Amino acid sequence: MTHDPFDLGLHDLNNAGVYAIGNDDVGPLSAAMRDAGLKVLRVDLDGCADKRTLLARLAAQLDFPQGTGGNWDALSDNLRDLAWQKSPGGYALFLSDADGLRDAGAAEFETLLDVLDEASQSWAQQDVPFWAFVALKDVPAAE
Repeated sequence: MTHDPFDLGLHDLNNAGVYAIGNDDVGPLSAAMRDAGLKVLRVDLDGCADKRTLLARLAAQLDFPQGTGGNWDALSDNLRDLAWQKSPGGYALFLSDADGLRDAGAAEFETLLDVLDEASQSWAQQDVPFWAFVALKDVPAAE
């Protein structure tokens, strides 16, 4: 049995989804996800304050295929595919330092959360866990 210091139930597909975490939790939680057999994907959103920058950052750091577009639909399609990021155990996406995006545009931040949730639900229909962790400075670190 894998130790789960965050009590998320890492091996229960129904627990996968979108979570807010503290920036200090990214390292230990990504290690726990890796140890649970998930492919860990990390995107640094420091300085990202608008949709265009967000989509470009995600495309670059997640190595999206060339020519997949720079809009919400393309992001959704790529997150629900991830064929170039093969993982038999599932995925754990970490978006660190998301405060600037949240503070600059609530609507864009909410849309991002919706896209992440849709991706998680889509993967769950295939019996593959997809976890998304949005790291913010004002979320207390897990103890």
